[in-house]
Amino acid sequence: MPSALPPFPQLPEPSGEPVLMELRAPGAAPLRADAARNRARLLEAAALLVEREGVERLTMDGVAAAAAVGKGTVFRRFGDRTGLLMALLDHTEQRFQAAFMTGPAPLGPGAGPVERLHAFGRRALRETSDRLDLYLAAEPDAARRFTSAPYRVRLTHVSVLLRQARPEADVDLLARTLMGYLDPALVGHLIRQCAMSPDRLEAGWRDLVDRSVAPPPARPAGA
Repeated sequence: MPSALPPFPQLPEPSGEPVLMELRAPGAAPLRADAARNRARLLEAAALLVEREGVERLTMDGVAAAAAVGKGTVFRRFGDRTGLLMALLDHTEQRFQAAFMTGPAPLGPGAGPVERLHAFGRRALRETSDRLDLYLAAEPDAARRFTSAPYRVRLTHVSVLLRQARPEADVDLLARTLMGYLDPALVGHLIRQCAMSPDRLEAGWRDLVDRSVAPPPARPAGA
C-alpha cells in the first residue's frame, strides 16, 4: 500500500524568506496572499482526489469541480496536468531539500561527502518508492526532464558532494550518471518489472557511490 501524501499545509502569508524549490518561472513575482491561498485550496482538492481515486484518475476538470472553480483557473495556476502533479509533490520535495541542506547528519551538514551521498540516495529512493505512482505520473516530458526545478536542485547537491569527495573527477558527467539511478522511471521498472526491493536498490546506490568516488587505479610505471 503506497504511503499517503502528507497533509497539505496552508500556505502562510509571503514572508520574503527564500524558498527551497520554486515551480514558477525564474524571475516571476511572488504570489499575492490571495493567490497563494487559492493555490493551496486547489492543491488540497487535488490531494484529496488522489487519496480517494488514485493518481491515474486525477484530471484538471476533477480538481476544478472539487474546488468549485472554473477549469481555466486550474490551467492558469498549473499550466497542465504535469504541472499540477509536480505541485502536489512540492511540499514533500521541500521537506527533503530542507533535510539535505540544513537537517541533521548524515543527510545534512556535519558528515563527510561520501556519507552524505549514501544518505541522500537512500532518502531519495524511499521518497520515490513510497509514492511511486505520483512520481511516475508527474515525470516531466523529455524536454523538461533535466531542467525541472527539483532535478536541478538535487543535481547541484550531488555535484557539490562529488566535488568534495573526488575533485579530480569529471563531476558534471558523474553527477548526472548518479542521478540517472534515482530516476523514477528506472525505480519503477526495477521495483515492478524486475521485482527488486527498495532495500536492494539502496544497497546498489551505496555500491555505485563507493565505486564512483574511489580513486582511479595507479598506472604501471612507464605506461
